[in-house]
Amino acid sequence: MTISEKKKELTVASSQLYNACDLSGLSFKTTADLQQTVEHLGQLRAMEALEFGIGIKHDGYNLYVMGSTGLGKHQTVKKLLKKESVSGETPSDWCYINNFDEYHKPLVLKLPAGKGRALHQDMEQLIEDILIAIPTAFQGDEYRARIQKINDEFKEREQHAFAELDKKASSKGVAMLQTPSGYTLGPEKDGQILTPVEFKALSESDQKEIARVIEEIEADLKQVMRMIPIWQKESRGEVKKLNREVSQLTVDQFVEEIKKKYRDIPEVVNFIERVKLDIIDSADEFRKFGEEQSAKGNNHEMIMSVFSRYQLNVVVDNSETEGAPVIYEDHPTYQNLIGHIDHIAQYGTLMTDFSLIKSGALHCANGGYLILDARKLLLSPFAWEGLKRAIHAHEVRIESLERLLSLASTSSLQPEPIPLDIKVVLTGSRLLYYLLKQYDPEFGQLFKVAADFEEEIERDNENTLLYARLIATLQQENELTVIDKKGVARIIEYCARMVDDGEKISLHLGSLVDLLREADYWSKERGRKSISKDDVQKVIDTRRQRLDRIHERVQEQTLRGIHLIDSTGEKVAQVNGLSVLQLGDYAFGHPVRITATARLGGGKVIDIEREVELGGAIHSKGVMILSAYLANHYAKEQPLALSATLVFEQSYGMIEGDSASAAELCALLSALAEIPIKQSLAVTGSVNQHGEIQAIGGVNEKIEGFFEICNARGLTGEQGVIIPRTNISHLMLRADVREAVENGKFTIYAVDSIDQVLELLTELEVGEANKRGSYPAKTINYLIRHRLQKLSKLRKSFSNPEKGENRKE
Repeated sequence: MTISEKKKELTVASSQLYNACDLSGLSFKTTADLQQTVEHLGQLRAMEALEFGIGIKHDGYNLYVMGSTGLGKHQTVKKLLKKESVSGETPSDWCYINNFDEYHKPLVLKLPAGKGRALHQDMEQLIEDILIAIPTAFQGDEYRARIQKINDEFKEREQHAFAELDKKASSKGVAMLQTPSGYTLGPEKDGQILTPVEFKALSESDQKEIARVIEEIEADLKQVMRMIPIWQKESRGEVKKLNREVSQLTVDQFVEEIKKKYRDIPEVVNFIERVKLDIIDSADEFRKFGEEQSAKGNNHEMIMSVFSRYQLNVVVDNSETEGAPVIYEDHPTYQNLIGHIDHIAQYGTLMTDFSLIKSGALHCANGGYLILDARKLLLSPFAWEGLKRAIHAHEVRIESLERLLSLASTSSLQPEPIPLDIKVVLTGSRLLYYLLKQYDPEFGQLFKVAADFEEEIERDNENTLLYARLIATLQQENELTVIDKKGVARIIEYCARMVDDGEKISLHLGSLVDLLREADYWSKERGRKSISKDDVQKVIDTRRQRLDRIHERVQEQTLRGIHLIDSTGEKVAQVNGLSVLQLGDYAFGHPVRITATARLGGGKVIDIEREVELGGAIHSKGVMILSAYLANHYAKEQPLALSATLVFEQSYGMIEGDSASAAELCALLSALAEIPIKQSLAVTGSVNQHGEIQAIGGVNEKIEGFFEICNARGLTGEQGVIIPRTNISHLMLRADVREAVENGKFTIYAVDSIDQVLELLTELEVGEANKRGSYPAKTINYLIRHRLQKLSKLRKSFSNPEKGENRKE
C-alpha cells in the first residue's frame, strides 16, 4: 500500500467529526409539546443509594453524596428528603430552663411540638399577672389588718413588760422614768422622786436598801430590754409567715391554672412548682418591682429581663414544622452546628444565663435530616470534630471553643446536653470522599452510605428523548421561553461537547440551566417567541468571546512570529505538538514546538522539562517510555550508544500529561534518522512501549487550536492534525473546522501506531524487518538502525584508545 493510500485510509471522514443530534423522529415543535417532570435522569445508582441511606435507621448509616459541582446533588437530596420527611414524625420542642439549685447548669425540658412556644407565653403571662397580683394583695385591708394586729401584739407585749416592771419598782420605792435616751431609775417617797440632798439625808441603811432595790430593778430592766429584739424577731417572723401565706394564696391561683393546662407533662408540672416556690420566696422583690412599675408604667422587656430566671428558652421550636425537619446549613462553623452561649456586657462585665443559650443546626435538625457541604465543613475549624463527636455520643453538648480547647478557665454555663437522633447528609467531591475514607478512620464508621452521581449518560435514542424532556422541565421550572426543536438539538450537542464525547451527554444540570437562561435572554433581546438554534449558538459564542482574551494573546504571539510555530515546510527533529490550557471553565488548545537532539552517548534520553523541574510526573513517565520503546525496537541485543534531549520550546510553566509523548517520539526518531518532518501537521497522542497510540483528553480543543493558526495564515490543503483512533468518538468539532475538512482544506488523521504517525509526517515507509531482522533500504527504520549502529561503532572506538590511535594513523 502506497503512502497516499495509507493517508486516505487514515483520514477521518467529515461525518465522524461531529455527532449531530437528530430529533426528526420526535413529534414536537417546541418544549411546550414535550412531557415534563423528568427527574434524576441517569442517576439510578445514586437514587438507589439515597433511598437506602435514608430508609435504614441504624447507627452510622449517614450519607455522603459525591459528584462534581453542577450535577444538582443538593437539590436532588433536598427534594428527596422533603418527600421522605412528610411521613416522618414531627420532633419535640427543646427548651432550656433555669436550674434553681445549680445556676451554672441549665436543665433541658422536652416538650411536644408547639408546646414550647405556648409554655413560654404562659410563663411570661404568669410573671406579669403576679407582678400585679402580689402588690395588690399586700395593699388589701385584710393584709393591713393582720399586720396591724401583729404590730399591736408586739407593742402590747412590750408595754405589759414595762408596766409590770414599773409596778414592781413602785412597790419597792423606786420610780422608773422614760427619757429620750432610755429608762432612768430613782428613789421616790410619797410619789415624789427624792433629790440628791434628800437622798443623802436618809440613813445609811436606807440608802443601801434603796441602792440594792435599784440594782435589782435595773437587772430586771436589762432582761426586758434583751427580750425586746427577740419579740421583734418573732414579730417579723409572723409578718414573714403572713407574707408567705398571702403570696402563696396569690400565686397558687395563677400557678394551678397553668399546672392544670400541662398536667399531662410531669416535667412541666415540676418546673412550674419549682418556679412557684422561688416566686413565693422572692415575694418582696415582686412587691417592690410591681409597685415601681405601677408608678412608671409597665415595661414588658424590663420585666422579662429582671425575672428571666422564670422564663423558658425555647432553643428548638417545631410549632410550624410538618413532619421531620430538613435543614441545610450553608455556613457550618462549630458554633453554627453545635450552638453557642451569648454574653451581655453589664458595667464592664460579660454576663450570661440560660436564656442566652442559642441553638445550632444539629438542634434544629434533631429528629430529621441535616444537609452539609463537606468542603465548607472541613474548612471550618473544629466543626468536623464537633459533628463527629455529636453523632458518636448521640447528644449535642454546647461548649465554647475556649473551654473545649482549655484556653480559658473562666466560669461559664454547662448546659445539660440534648439527646440527638439525626441523619446527616454530606455533599461534596469524590476526592474529598476518598481522602476522608483513607485518612479519617471514623469517617467510614459514621458515613457508611455513598451515593455517587453520574457525570454523563449514553447518547442513545431513548436518552436523547429523556434529555429533551429534561430540557423542557427545566425550561418550565425556571419560567423561560419555550425552545424549538432545533434549539433543543443544539443544546444536546453542546452538552455532548461539554463532556468531550460525541456519544455522551453531560448531566451537569447547573451548566444546562445557565445555558437555558442565557439563551432566553438573547431570544428576548431579538424579540422572539421561542428559543432557536441561533440563540443557543449566540450563548456559546458570547461565552467564548468573554473569556477569550488570553487565547487571543497567545494566538497573536504565534501569528507575529514571537511564539515560533511553523505550519508549512519541513524540519528535522521538530514536531508540532498540541496542548490545552484550562482557565477555570474555559479551555483552549494551542500548538507547541517540540524539538529533539541525538548524539553519541550512553543511552540516556534527557527530558529538559524534568531536569529544570517544569515537567510533571506523568510527563516524565511518558519520556521514560520513549527510552523503553527505542531499546525494545532498535537495541535488543546491544546498548544504545545514544544521548538525546527533548524539550517543549518556549514553555515557561509546568507541563503535565503524556499526550505529547507520540510527538516527542517522532521528534526523537527524526533526529536519529535525520529525516525532515512536515510542519503542516500537528500530532497529539500518548504512546506505549510497543508503539501503540493511546487516547488523550481535550482532543476537540487541540484540533481547533492548530486549525486557528493555520486558518489565520491561510489554509493550503496540506495542514491537518493526527489524533489517536480511539478519540474519534470524542469529536464534536466547531462548524468552521468541519467546513474546512469538507472542503479539503484541512485534514484529520486517526492512527493506531507510531509507525502510522511517522509515515504521515515524513511520507516515507517505516519498513518491516525481514527474517534476518534487517529493514528495507531508505525506510525510516533502516535509517534509524543504520544511525544507531554507526553511533555504537563510534562508542566502541572511543572505549579502546589503542585501536583509536591506530585508526588515526
